[in-house]
Amino acid sequence: MLPGSKSEASQEIARLKGRKPALVLRAKVLYAFRQHLAESGFLEIETPYILPQPAPERHIDPISVENGYLHTSPELCMKRLLAAGYPKIFQICKCFRRGERGQCHLPEFTMLEWYKVGIDYKGLMVDCEKLLAEVVMRVTSGHRITYLGEEIDFQPPWQRLSVKEAFKRYAGADVDDVLRRGLFEELLVESIEPHLGRGKPTFLFDFPSPMAAMARTRRDDPRIEERFEIYIAGLEVANGFSELNNGEEQRRRLEEEMEARVQMGKETFPLPERFLGTVDHMPDGAGIALGIDRFVMVLADKQDIKEVVAFALEEL
Repeated sequence: MLPGSKSEASQEIARLKGRKPALVLRAKVLYAFRQHLAESGFLEIETPYILPQPAPERHIDPISVENGYLHTSPELCMKRLLAAGYPKIFQICKCFRRGERGQCHLPEFTMLEWYKVGIDYKGLMVDCEKLLAEVVMRVTSGHRITYLGEEIDFQPPWQRLSVKEAFKRYAGADVDDVLRRGLFEELLVESIEPHLGRGKPTFLFDFPSPMAAMARTRRDDPRIEERFEIYIAGLEVANGFSELNNGEEQRRRLEEEMEARVQMGKETFPLPERFLGTVDHMPDGAGIALGIDRFVMVLADKQDIKEVVAFALEEL
């Protein structure tokens, strides 16, 4: 079929018409998040999409553009605002990551990120389940939805499961041994994630220290970071943690991430010095990034993420 032919145009129009219910739902979700966060005293802010230096992460590759890189998350700039005295902030923005495309991944995707001073990751879990339950209620007029034939109840409280217990329960493995053997990510994806968020969303929490470069270490156990992920029907939709506000420790961790990129043969770049210069000024608090596209996938009962955006990259 020739590009731009009448047949192709007809298929395109039919496809776009078919996505209208999901796009209407998406708009309602975005409005509900904004409304609830504003009513809760959060300030909506905007930060630049182009950064001279991104935060180095071994498994996330930024997209280079003139004068820098498209941000993979608004995290660095938002934390600088925390350090400057903004206690409750949120942002809904596009983020960009090289090479990410699949049923649950897009190289350009929409992120909701919010931060709150004066709480830790456990307090953030409580805030999260209340916020998402409220959004689901506003959008669907109830707390229960059906996703791929499975009923999910968003009414709090949600399930809480430590990483240590999850590996023991679903993989029959000790998480420290798994880390030593380099099998953490493989077992997490294959043996753990499919069991999470069944019936109710699940908080998977207390990640091993090597798995959280910007989270605060638990004071009673230096092997564990105060981090959690939210799963719905086996799908990860959010990642949150108590914020690390020790500048020396943060620099050491980012240097380790950069060294890991070197060992993996990946592109390297200068460290984000302006961000690192403000870390010691950040108050205690917690923050989270939630994938809007994935969350809408669940509420719209769609299996492919492209069904909840107007255009995926390959459709342009």
